[in-house]
Amino acid sequence: MQFIVTAFDGKDPEASRRRQNVREQHLDGVKKLIRQGRHLYGAAILDDDRQMIGSILIVDYPSKDALLCEWLSSEPYVTGNVWQEIDIKPCVVPGFFLDTSLSYGGRYDLLIPLHHRRPQPARRLSHLHLLL
Repeated sequence: MQFIVTAFDGKDPEASRRRQNVREQHLDGVKKLIRQGRHLYGAAILDDDRQMIGSILIVDYPSKDALLCEWLSSEPYVTGNVWQEIDIKPCVVPGFFLDTSLSYGGRYDLLIPLHHRRPQPARRLSHLHLLL
């Protein structure tokens, strides 16, 4: 079963420091869970100043209880008191999104630092209405 996990960092002055303190442990765990097929996609949530304030992940676990027990109970951003508001909703990811041969270079973009990625061509999104 797939889930969207939206997690927001604390808003106190030490929140950014807590995130940086456990970030490498978090990323190491994410890479392991990607290899296991548990984490499908993820991104940092940024504020208007482009500072990280949370995360969104698409994950695949047998149940919400399994997600909580197998991952979140030991997730460094949880145990390190980084994420202070977490919302978990079930979702369905269409199979073609899971076909890594269709992704950028056949690699998981999550593992490629932004400054190493090749620029992607601009896409016209005039048919979309953005709610701000």
